[in-house]
Amino acid sequence: MAKVEALPYDDRTVYSVAAFNRGVGRWLGRLPTVWVEGEVTELRRHERWATVFFTLKDPADGSCVGVTIGRGKFDALRLDLADGERVHVFGRPELYEQRADFKLRALSIERFGAGAHLAALERLKASLAAEGLFAEARKRALPFLPRRIGVVTGNDAAAKRDVVTTIRSRFPAASVLVAETYVQGPRAAAEIVAAISTLCEQPDVDVLILTRGGGSFEDLLPFSDERVVRAVAGCPIPVVSAVGHEQDTPLCDLAADVRASTPTAAGKLVVPELTELSGRLDRAREALARNVQRSLERDRQRLARSAERLRVGPRAAVQRESLRLERTRERLRLAPALAVERKRAVLEKSAAKLVALSPVQTLKRGYAIVRTEAGGLVGSTSDVATGARVDVTLAEGGFGARVEDVTP
Repeated sequence: MAKVEALPYDDRTVYSVAAFNRGVGRWLGRLPTVWVEGEVTELRRHERWATVFFTLKDPADGSCVGVTIGRGKFDALRLDLADGERVHVFGRPELYEQRADFKLRALSIERFGAGAHLAALERLKASLAAEGLFAEARKRALPFLPRRIGVVTGNDAAAKRDVVTTIRSRFPAASVLVAETYVQGPRAAAEIVAAISTLCEQPDVDVLILTRGGGSFEDLLPFSDERVVRAVAGCPIPVVSAVGHEQDTPLCDLAADVRASTPTAAGKLVVPELTELSGRLDRAREALARNVQRSLERDRQRLARSAERLRVGPRAAVQRESLRLERTRERLRLAPALAVERKRAVLEKSAAKLVALSPVQTLKRGYAIVRTEAGGLVGSTSDVATGARVDVTLAEGGFGARVEDVTP
């Protein structure tokens, strides 16, 4: 680090600009971190810049100080700051020595009063959620073609213009009833609840839009007021909440039946586009006509086939009956012969079995039947004795014999 050195000139000590700036910068660097309050102006952020720049202005007398913060740290805070918002900046002073540019290097940023408000909102959110006011099961579908649309919005607000213009451009025949009321400040919550109640009492109102444009955190606080949230949750007709920008989520958004990111989006949700609806009706009409034509053609063909069957039916029936009678007559004619043939086949089969089992067939294969003189069959040598007379029957004829030898 370069030293801060003076140049001797006779009876005085002189510092170069660089040395002077370094000295002041080092002295500033010894100061502690502090919180500074002011309004954001001249906010500059670019994707290609590593640093975000803005000016912090005192609204009382216009005093200003430049502020720098790393883009990554700024984006991580997710504050979505805009010019005019009041903030608390935590940081330390520093000097860009080359140009003697005094800045406040920010370490953190908070919206003015946001900490206490956010803590209270989180407690209220948890309490209402425990009661079931944010449950998905209680959310209702929007009517397809509402008879009348109620809109709660600010006096002469751009949000009212966006909603009404969108509804009228999409569906010119739509009936819109607007209740203008306070949408920020201490009176806003009670006035919003009263406007909701008034619109719900009007005849034919089928859907309600609660809307206002973007604003600071404090500006949107009435839409997180417990009275407003309960009025939205208890509304007898479906409610569309379109409050603030996409990143804003007041508690009324959670209690509403449908949340819209912008007032224009809310207008698109509550009515269909007439040209698209007409096109769908034309396509449905054409499809219906085609289906009717196909049904008529199918019925015509079915009737033609039925007529043809009726025309040829008697003749075909006579032919079938004649054929059936002819087959019956043929079966009756052939029945006796077939019965005799079946009996003959049975007899021939039985005869073949008898022949196969006949002793004659055995004798033809060279065997003989030997009987004693008394006529008994000789099956063993014990049935005869030496010198006994026996009769031998062959396949053809027979002869008498005398036993000369017996082999046991």
